[in-house]
Amino acid sequence: MSIQIRSIGPCIGAEVTGIDLREPLTPAQAEEIHAGMDRYAVLVFHNQLLTNEQHLAFTQTLGPLENTARNTLRAAADFRLPPQMADVSNLDGNNKPFARDDRKRLFAIGNRLWHSDSSFKAIPAKYSLLRAVSVPSKGGNTEFAHMGAAYEALDDETKAVIEDLVCEHSQLFSRDLIGFREFSAEERERFKPVRQRLVRTLPRTGRKSIYLSSHAGTILGWQLPEARLLLRDLMEHATQREFVYSHKWQVNDLVMWDNRQTMHRGRPFPVNEARDVRRTTLMGEAPTVAQQDEAVAA
Repeated sequence: MSIQIRSIGPCIGAEVTGIDLREPLTPAQAEEIHAGMDRYAVLVFHNQLLTNEQHLAFTQTLGPLENTARNTLRAAADFRLPPQMADVSNLDGNNKPFARDDRKRLFAIGNRLWHSDSSFKAIPAKYSLLRAVSVPSKGGNTEFAHMGAAYEALDDETKAVIEDLVCEHSQLFSRDLIGFREFSAEERERFKPVRQRLVRTLPRTGRKSIYLSSHAGTILGWQLPEARLLLRDLMEHATQREFVYSHKWQVNDLVMWDNRQTMHRGRPFPVNEARDVRRTTLMGEAPTVAQQDEAVAA
């Protein structure tokens, strides 16, 4: 049976059938998945009974892994997964939900803000692949916004204004939005801001998108109040319902998305229930400023 890809969202998201991710991908299958990502930005694979090792193996057939070990505030005692995987669950090292007032939980719920994975790194992430091992009784959906469609819906004047803008991204900015401000000197150094273009071009298709995230806190050359207001206006525009797909998780779902042309956010769920979701992440190709220069030259 060949791979089938069926659209499930307004302008974003597709369901993939006809593939068992436990089996090695052929080059042709890998290319179909890359093409599906270019077109739909989010791909959903249901009923994939994967081990952590199989999840990692599938990811690595699509490109090199990003190192996610220092993205969170988890201590070594709370690491449950292989070092190449990001534990974005609400579980501690004993597989128990973090307490409501646990510092690690309060940092992690910043993921309920619209964001793009690793935009706070000099070379931001390409794809993220998230797998559900257990899900809560209610809530916990993940919402995705298509930043290419959002860019195309902007008026020409706004496109001209944002075309060459460069923002600074940091988890210090995003956590400040929810009142999480107590960082150690080491954490502040680890999360120091990096620069990203506000408009990105997808290398394989040439399609432009707005590169937004809650991690974006400043625009180079702009006064802070004006920069924050522009970013807020763009965020409101880009997360209108016509650009958004909401995924209701089932156990053994694997959802992958393209961080270069999407934002996403998690939704609330009961604090005392487990939401065990595990992520692998593919490295991006280059810093976004370098990518844009290459796209213009081509």
